[in-house]
Amino acid sequence: MLPFLLSIPLAYLAGSIPFGVLIARAKGIDIRAQGSGNPGATNVGRVLGFRFFLLCFSLDMLKGLIPTLAAGLIAGVAGQRDIAQADAWLWVAVMSAAVLGHMFSPFLGFKGGKGVATGLGALLGVFPILSLAAGASAIVWGLTFAIWRYVSLASIAAALALPLAVTLALWDVLTGARPADALPFLSVSLLLAALVLIRHRSNARRLLAGEEHKIGSPKADPPDAA
Repeated sequence: MLPFLLSIPLAYLAGSIPFGVLIARAKGIDIRAQGSGNPGATNVGRVLGFRFFLLCFSLDMLKGLIPTLAAGLIAGVAGQRDIAQADAWLWVAVMSAAVLGHMFSPFLGFKGGKGVATGLGALLGVFPILSLAAGASAIVWGLTFAIWRYVSLASIAAALALPLAVTLALWDVLTGARPADALPFLSVSLLLAALVLIRHRSNARRLLAGEEHKIGSPKADPPDAA
């Protein structure tokens, strides 16, 4: 239990590192004054180019993955399917702390990005219980984006798919084939999905109004979605 309790504040601090701001600052740019003003990977890519999008997205994902996986390894639960309920709750608290750090960074006045990349990394860190569900949500994101070219729509679709993917991944648990308690993992999937949806509510309004920016559109300085 102690490794998890120590890992929660460390995960929050790791998640709060504003990589988008740091990358842009290294190029002499205040990313919060450019494009949509969002410090996430989408705006970084819009302002600095696609390779910087990949860099920012990867770093944001790693700051969710590394503290979550490290906490599981130190506590001896990573790679296990049967986890005590208390350990499961603490593990999902670690991953949630990383995502909340990204969304509400103390280095940015408790503002931040929309949590998609960091959330994906944190889900992958709960190996193997949530890793397959994270992969399925990533596929939903990729397919949605490939078809409609809206980053925001892809993020919303992936968030909606996550609880279903977790339920399917834990089906043997839910049907009583294993003694592990699925409630912590189902709860955190619903929490992350809700946070992403709440952070994308303005994007959803623009989608419904036909005003959202589509990748490849000539529309300048569009609102962000990641």
